[in-house]
Amino acid sequence: MRMWFVCRFCCPAAQSNSNPEWEAKVLEYFKGQLREKESHSWVPSLNDVPLHYLKPNSLVKFRCLVQDMFDPEFYMGVYETVDPSTKANVLRCGKYKDVTECGVDLNSRNTVTAERQTFYCVPIPGESPWAKEISFLSAARVVPSTSYVPSRQKRSYEEDDDDMDTQPQKQREPHTGGGCSWRGCYLPWKPHGNGDSKRQETEAPSSQTTAPSDCSSHLDLNFPLPGERGPACLVKVYEGLDSFKLNDTLEIYGILSVNPVLTVLGEEKDPSLLLLNPTESMETPEEQRAHDPPASLVPRLHMLYARPLQHNNPLLPSAPTEDQSAFVSSFLVEMASVRAELLAYLTHVLLGDGLAAEYLLLHLISNVYTRRDVLPLGKFTLNLSGCPLNSYTERLYQIVQQLVPCSYRLSMSLHTMNSMRLVPKKDYVANRLVSGALQLARNTSLFLDETQLEQGQLDSSGVRNITALGNLISWQKVDYDFSYHQMEFPCNINVLVTSEGRSLLPSDCQVPLQPQVTPPNMEEYLTTIHMAQFTSQINKFRVYLSLARTLDYSISDEVTKAVEDDFVDMRKDDPQSVTAEDLHRMLVVARLLSLSLGQTTLSRDGWMRAKHIDMLRRSRTEQQKSLNGNEP
Repeated sequence: MRMWFVCRFCCPAAQSNSNPEWEAKVLEYFKGQLREKESHSWVPSLNDVPLHYLKPNSLVKFRCLVQDMFDPEFYMGVYETVDPSTKANVLRCGKYKDVTECGVDLNSRNTVTAERQTFYCVPIPGESPWAKEISFLSAARVVPSTSYVPSRQKRSYEEDDDDMDTQPQKQREPHTGGGCSWRGCYLPWKPHGNGDSKRQETEAPSSQTTAPSDCSSHLDLNFPLPGERGPACLVKVYEGLDSFKLNDTLEIYGILSVNPVLTVLGEEKDPSLLLLNPTESMETPEEQRAHDPPASLVPRLHMLYARPLQHNNPLLPSAPTEDQSAFVSSFLVEMASVRAELLAYLTHVLLGDGLAAEYLLLHLISNVYTRRDVLPLGKFTLNLSGCPLNSYTERLYQIVQQLVPCSYRLSMSLHTMNSMRLVPKKDYVANRLVSGALQLARNTSLFLDETQLEQGQLDSSGVRNITALGNLISWQKVDYDFSYHQMEFPCNINVLVTSEGRSLLPSDCQVPLQPQVTPPNMEEYLTTIHMAQFTSQINKFRVYLSLARTLDYSISDEVTKAVEDDFVDMRKDDPQSVTAEDLHRMLVVARLLSLSLGQTTLSRDGWMRAKHIDMLRRSRTEQQKSLNGNEP
């Protein structure tokens, strides 16, 4: 694929005046191929296939989140080399490459400097194991390449990550041959050998300096969530830079680059090379580690095409096509029946509490569909109070995790709140954004377990974390820490708070749990309920929850007038009994009730049903307040 690509589009002739639109033809060709039915399954994925199974310079895809966006960099778009035997000059294309060919003529007038941008991309944080497994089973099968022999046995990402700070760096054989790579505004030149023809692998370098935990001196993969595994990628972007933003979830198709020269860190470079470009010394060792990690850990991906992901549920068609429309139409017919089955399942999980199950179902399909000024519309943070202690909330999260494609459970213990970094922070020494646990993809289910919070004192870090969670819930935004100022990033995260009493955090709706059964062994009870569901049934639940979020919704003028009149009537006897905030919550519940049944418009019956369940919830909440006496 790469050889055809280079010969067809990247040769100098393709860039001559006789064919000035060669770049557009490259992209149009690949986009056209990827529009073919089932074509996405033909391309191997970095998420599913070990890196050492993939051939360098081949077409791959990567399902990811844009974790950081580095400064623009310059590279040799076109350059000239001198053949050492014939002394003939040959034009070369530098696009979709990291290093140049040998024998670059530095004085050539044919050299063309171009600009590209680098994104640091990580696997989608908190992606559920079932979503990864289904993606793996449907991925393109890849046979290990025999066209090259690695210099060492490839280890897993886990082993590489563990060894980075413990293994001394092995001495590498010096690279032979001339050549260079223009990268960044400081234009570093990198010597290399014949790296395009054979792939070599090296040990990950160890940290040479001691630094604070939030500093980038250590060569970590900067995943937002602890315990995450998988590849990170430096994605080289050549066009449409304005169409991407931080925290976008994308499926990127591009040319894989794992040239061994990319593993050479700044302290290993020949100091004499700085004579070619003294400004390279302006880059600190910390910045070199962050921006030039070993290619065996962080491969480079030269983007040809990127598809924004509205969801990452592998059971649903991911792109708007005729097949997707047919799929949605066929599933809408059985939305009501699947809803009833899911509601019964959640009722068992919530110990027989049908009202709590109703609200949990509505929460799971909630979504910020638009913003009016600073107000996010559609969010529905649920506080499930009165939860049994011990292991119930942990098992409840595991069940939710089996239903949604992305989730994360934050145990709100005193130690966690005081020590964990929730908000991403700019590291100016390494010139990168250090990730935090709230740097999540859209539609991620965030499970806040407040039952783990014990008595004690929150320090300044803990107070900042609680404030960040409150802002996330109330405004669906996270204020990233840039030391001298904060920068606001909007998000779309479903927050479920489990607590013993009323939560310390704000919420859109509180539902006190009223168990109807008291199993002697909670663990065994919940396990039995989950195991009783067939995989095909669980898959229906997964499709249902993702699909309900994507449906359009509207309210007719007639129903709008009826709701307004109803609100006036409710306030006639006691103006304080129903507030504007109550009306807003009921409208959100009515919207979610309609969508949960596959209905895209609000009916009178839907509005009356929303009023009814809200009345039941408020009655239960008032009853709980009178029993506890000390709750606000």
